[in-house]
Amino acid sequence: MTGDAAPAGGDALFGAGDVSFGAAAAGGDAARRDEAGGGAVARGPDPGGGGAGGTGVWSDGPVDAELLARVFLARVIEPGDETAGRWVRERGVVEVARRLREGGRALPGVSEKRWAGLCARASRADPRRDLAVARSAGARFVAPGTAEWPGQLDDLGDARPLGLWVRGGPSLRMWALRSVAVVGARACTEYGAHMAATLAAGLAERGWVVVSGGAYGVDGAAHRGALGAGGATAAVLACGVDRPYPPGHTALITRIADQGLVVGELPPGDHPTPSRFVLRNRVIAALTRGTVVVEAAYRSGSLVTARAARRLGRHVMGVPGPATSALSAGVHELLRADAVLVGDAAEVVELVGDMGELPPERRGPILPTDLLESRTRQVLAGLPARGTATAAEVARRAQTTQDDAIARLYELRALGYVERHGDGWKLTRQPMISVRGGRSPC
Repeated sequence: MTGDAAPAGGDALFGAGDVSFGAAAAGGDAARRDEAGGGAVARGPDPGGGGAGGTGVWSDGPVDAELLARVFLARVIEPGDETAGRWVRERGVVEVARRLREGGRALPGVSEKRWAGLCARASRADPRRDLAVARSAGARFVAPGTAEWPGQLDDLGDARPLGLWVRGGPSLRMWALRSVAVVGARACTEYGAHMAATLAAGLAERGWVVVSGGAYGVDGAAHRGALGAGGATAAVLACGVDRPYPPGHTALITRIADQGLVVGELPPGDHPTPSRFVLRNRVIAALTRGTVVVEAAYRSGSLVTARAARRLGRHVMGVPGPATSALSAGVHELLRADAVLVGDAAEVVELVGDMGELPPERRGPILPTDLLESRTRQVLAGLPARGTATAAEVARRAQTTQDDAIARLYELRALGYVERHGDGWKLTRQPMISVRGGRSPC
């Protein structure tokens, strides 16, 4: 993992009575391991007390400078800040956290005004408190380089999250390996909700994790479809994972946390803003193998997810709607570009799945006449829709000989398609034929 070593002796970066990013808390805070987890969460107070609030943390490894620095920076820096991401890449999280905490000269790439704002945020940040609040909400902090970190998020470069807060038992990395994003309009139509739920249920039944944003409309329908099929789903929020948003989806997001995963970049208690919704979408796009857009107007935020997926080299798919629907106009623009039209889960899996995961062959229903030999079908087509025709007239229309026409007319009579009236032949009203399982009764 990237990061500077802890300062020698442990600088008191958080003030009196607290600890540096690299030093243990005075009075007995201890690093604890959890063999099943890949992230860090706060534990309860140590038996011996001490430290800021008496809390410690556990993680993949010992609590070190980088872990606390990442939690600290997650409180100070907005998601997707590429300037700060470059600082972290070039200087390491510990050094960046130290510079922000101590103030002083601004790091390159920001104005003095913005630097002052970041330093003001840094003065109020308390990573141990955030870990403790996360612990009370059943959440953990997953950092890059740990066992649970999804490597595909590294494709975001300097816009990569500093870490992710995760609620739920499953491994985020393992779930992300076989996941698909299903996103779309909040104010969706009944058609959009139906398609989102049906797609999600089909993907879940095929063993895929359905990822969405937990919002009203298509997002909620996708989550419910996956849950209803007994499958896996993950919600990526634009706020703290301990604060379900929108409030009307509190029960749904709680259920997702119980059965799946709730993920977010923002620390506990943080609220959503319009810009945070937009930046959240890049995580959805990077986390999954492909993004399916179900209903989207021209200015829909789900198109941001699709464009991010395209930039990252992920599959982009769209579900078409009525040409007269403004809620499908954005999807149709995607399809006019380079998105792939999909209509069901099998077609999605054909794109994002492994080699050989192909959808079934598509064709219309098999009609009884499809089973006739082609020349016999020609003779049948030579009969008029009303009235009778002689064998000679049928032969002329079918472009065959009269003897061949007669032989085939008797074959059709046996199958119940035609009947004879004197010297003429006519179609029966209800052909007495039963074709079941694609086989002729003959």
